[in-house]
Amino acid sequence: MTRHWIIAGAGILTACAGGAVWFAQTEATPAPTTPPSATPGNDYQLVWSDEFDKGILPDPSKWDYDTDRNKAGWWNKEAQYYGFARPENSRIEDGKLIIEARREDLSSFADFGGQKYSSARLITRGRAEWTYGFFDIRAKLPCGRGHWPAIWMLGTGQWPDTGEIDIMESVGFKPTTIYGTAHSRHSVDTQSPKGGEIEIKTLCSAFHNYQLDWRPESLTWLVDGKPFYRLDKPKDADWKTWPYDGPEYLLLNVAIGGAWGGQQGIDDSAFPARMEIDYVRVWQKQ
Repeated sequence: MTRHWIIAGAGILTACAGGAVWFAQTEATPAPTTPPSATPGNDYQLVWSDEFDKGILPDPSKWDYDTDRNKAGWWNKEAQYYGFARPENSRIEDGKLIIEARREDLSSFADFGGQKYSSARLITRGRAEWTYGFFDIRAKLPCGRGHWPAIWMLGTGQWPDTGEIDIMESVGFKPTTIYGTAHSRHSVDTQSPKGGEIEIKTLCSAFHNYQLDWRPESLTWLVDGKPFYRLDKPKDADWKTWPYDGPEYLLLNVAIGGAWGGQQGIDDSAFPARMEIDYVRVWQKQ
């Protein structure tokens, strides 16, 4: 199961099974002046997409729901219950996927874990996985205090051995900041996550393209075609330092609260809260 690094004050907190660990924050390496292409080139082909232009619920041939931890509680002390095929939490509306977080009582549900909030966590695991490619997700984010939306990828094996790539994360108490991060066994063991951030003044009010250029030699994070962080494969890389040579699947979710998202509490007046996704497109080099 995935964990997250958490920026808090002058340090970073890693949420793990054994508890939280603090360490000094490292400065992110900026993207180089000649990054990989900001958009797919002519040698790339669209291999998978969802335009969210039909149906009421997300297409079950493309998306599943992760609800495994509802009863036990989600990682990082998150406060949400994730609904399964529940239109109140995930639905197609006006050509967009809506992931909606709500404040409500779901105590009648068999897997209820005492949560005061509901949301959705959609995954392509079992439907679609990729190794390398250009990932383009156009979305508008919720920005209330306590909201923690994410667009990210996980390897198909044990975390963090098979890698995690966070294409986009934001927290509501910093409503103009986007984070992109990569996690590996090495970065977790040495408490040194690799990532960067970018300021986007309209991330709450306008749609933006959150993008990842994933190549055998590098990972580059972009917003609206503008690269803001690049991670190059070390020359002496092994599976512990570079697990990004195997298949990963996509996840879309809005978490509530938690050790990072809930650092400044949860504003109950900021519900319902919606992440709207216009499309998801995956391009690969042919």
